[in-house]
Amino acid sequence: MAQDAIPLRARKEGGGTPLMKDWYLKSETGPLKDVLLGPAETFRWMGLENAQWSSLVRDTLRKGYKFDKQLAMRQHREMIDAYQDAGVTCHFLPVDMSNPYQVYARDSSFMSPYGAVVCQLANPRRRGEYAPVLRFYLERGIPIYDMVNAGNFEGGDFNIIRPGVALVGYTDYRSEEVAARQVAEWFAKEGWEIKFAPIDQFYVHIDLMVCMLNEHCAAVCLETTEDDIVQWLKSKKIEIIPASFKETMALGCNVVALGHDRVLSTLNARDLNTKMRAAGFKVYDPDMTMFTQAGGGVHCMCQPLRREAA
Repeated sequence: MAQDAIPLRARKEGGGTPLMKDWYLKSETGPLKDVLLGPAETFRWMGLENAQWSSLVRDTLRKGYKFDKQLAMRQHREMIDAYQDAGVTCHFLPVDMSNPYQVYARDSSFMSPYGAVVCQLANPRRRGEYAPVLRFYLERGIPIYDMVNAGNFEGGDFNIIRPGVALVGYTDYRSEEVAARQVAEWFAKEGWEIKFAPIDQFYVHIDLMVCMLNEHCAAVCLETTEDDIVQWLKSKKIEIIPASFKETMALGCNVVALGHDRVLSTLNARDLNTKMRAAGFKVYDPDMTMFTQAGGGVHCMCQPLRREAA
């Protein structure tokens, strides 16, 4: 079979993969036009089923918080309202009652300029999320760049900093180094600059503590982010707005750049929100506690599909 005819793989082995034609995404900061979200209808807390995979979930169980389905639905609707107010078209993964955590749409895949990368999730109870993700992309003509198969790798650990520049995290738990290096090699062959970010499994994914706000500014938890990563960001002339450890562990640093100096944050990230507004950002801050207490913030919950050039 010719290389270009391999099913479910748009990636060219030695690089030079063509950019998507009908969809466009080069950065995490260009004006967001289309976003993929998971359905709230299927969402419930997995509790003990998920506790071993997330320090955030263990903290929720320790504190005795309870899941409120009606509140979760209202909060999800408020998030959608924020996207729509910002002019973003929301697309949704197909409802699959077997996968309550597909609402965290960034875990199971991530978008690149060449198409979607389908990830391999660590939690056995979540591995079935690949199926609705594949169906969504194939039905809409979005190329599958490739599928991770060297080990566990989740989308929150592929953090596009600028066009052709990415921060790739791994904990050797949720994302494994062997799989992170597989993904990094693909993009290095496309000419990308890759910075690896090995982190403790306590911090889950690199997007827990580093999120771009616009092309020249990022929210970063300085208390948890390694010095070499901070210096690397600064070497890119990226201004850092610091998030506190407490807010970061409540998913407060896990924000979404909407473009034109607009950011989707959460109500509980009050200190970071104040700093972002003081820096000139318009901040949307819905209450998302039913989702953050289950281990994922608004960045974890979205998969940008189309962004205009920054």
